[in-house]
Amino acid sequence: MPATPADHGSLWLDRPRPGPASDPLPEGGAFDDIVVGAGLTGLVVALLLARAGRHVGVIEARHAGAVTTGNTTAKVSLLQGTKLSRLARTSSKAVSAAYVEANREGQGWLLRFCEDHGVDHQRRDAVTFAQARDELPAVREEHEAATRLGLPVRWVDRLDVPFPLVGATVLHDQAQFDPMDVIEALVAELREHGGSLHEGRRVVGVSKLGAPEVTLSDGVRLRAANIVLATGTPILDRGLYFAKLEPNRSYALAFDSVTPPESMFLSAGQPSVSIREAVTRHGSHLVVGGHGHVVGRTRSEQEHVGALRDWTAEHFPGARETHRSSAQDYASHDGIPQVGTMPRGRGHVFVATGFDKWGMTNAVAAARTISGEILGAPPSWATPLHHRITGPRGAARLAGFNAGVVEAAIRSLPTLPGKLAASDEVVPVCTHLGGCLHWNDAEETWDCPLHGSRFAADGAVLEGPATRSLRRRR
Repeated sequence: MPATPADHGSLWLDRPRPGPASDPLPEGGAFDDIVVGAGLTGLVVALLLARAGRHVGVIEARHAGAVTTGNTTAKVSLLQGTKLSRLARTSSKAVSAAYVEANREGQGWLLRFCEDHGVDHQRRDAVTFAQARDELPAVREEHEAATRLGLPVRWVDRLDVPFPLVGATVLHDQAQFDPMDVIEALVAELREHGGSLHEGRRVVGVSKLGAPEVTLSDGVRLRAANIVLATGTPILDRGLYFAKLEPNRSYALAFDSVTPPESMFLSAGQPSVSIREAVTRHGSHLVVGGHGHVVGRTRSEQEHVGALRDWTAEHFPGARETHRSSAQDYASHDGIPQVGTMPRGRGHVFVATGFDKWGMTNAVAAARTISGEILGAPPSWATPLHHRITGPRGAARLAGFNAGVVEAAIRSLPTLPGKLAASDEVVPVCTHLGGCLHWNDAEETWDCPLHGSRFAADGAVLEGPATRSLRRRR
């Protein structure tokens, strides 16, 4: 198994691994469908296809839920910070409405699955709030956008919470859970329907000639009628998705010895603060997250973690830290996930990316879209999302993404000699497009400031778009 970052302490991943962890590959290496990535997106699309009688295999480089799903704050909400007001500025009302409907379907499917399979979940209000007066206009704008899109939000000027709140929009009856409970239930049902999970196998390439074929890091090749890439960001450069996404990293700390608020909170300002209660096998915890930034483009990740600790100590005195983790998400230029077929895949290579930190509902919506396209019955809301047009604001944001990449490349080059001298084991140059890597002092990883690839201290690749480990020093 590849190495993992140091001090990787997700509350959700602090549990015994269920067995069997991995299924044997079939003789001949043939499937109807291969799904790459065993997070929420990959497992839901695999289950939907397996329920339809297809022979499905899920290939995972580490273990199910190891990456974003196992480190998320796991809010299952249609009120998503200031998401809807930002969509109103970049997209038509029809596209925004389709986004809400897709997320409503994702939320409904996921909570029905939890109820049917005995997965514990809690109904909670979702709250987007202002910590200070200058954040109130953004919260008001979100409240109005949500109202126009049919969400029954209500405005409050104050709530009984121990942190600053001068106004908020509230959506009743949303949900939260432990995401690894869901992952384990999905894996179990996938196997019941004849699907298989293959952990510790990294996909490094997908053939575009003849029948779709994936190549694993050990040289094994597997064939299928369809390939689904559910890997956070695509591990293929076709379509230049790496240039259409901005990789962001955010942090989460878990605390006990304190009473968490009942609702799920997310501040409207920057840096953001996310607050929720976590009910797990370890008891009740307060989870405080946020303080996100573009991957590899910060002076010190420890400073972000420290800021969250200071905020918690101020507003929840006596809280005792028990876990610390971080997660990576990808934002598209227009704020809407990119889901569907990839270029030069002959209509048989699918991708789902750009969930912009709201993967619990968007993952299921993406899985519904991809499985529907493979089975010949895509959902109605997929059409306006597929055919959306990038407006001036979206085009400007896309240009900003790539200007940031160029600036990061120029700023990082003078630091390369020092990093080469400091690294005894590896050459800190990204194996994707040669970016000079940034040392992540909170997780002890090498992070690429260009497109978000991450590597363990020993050079093992952790997250794409890179698929090859760092070159070892001689």
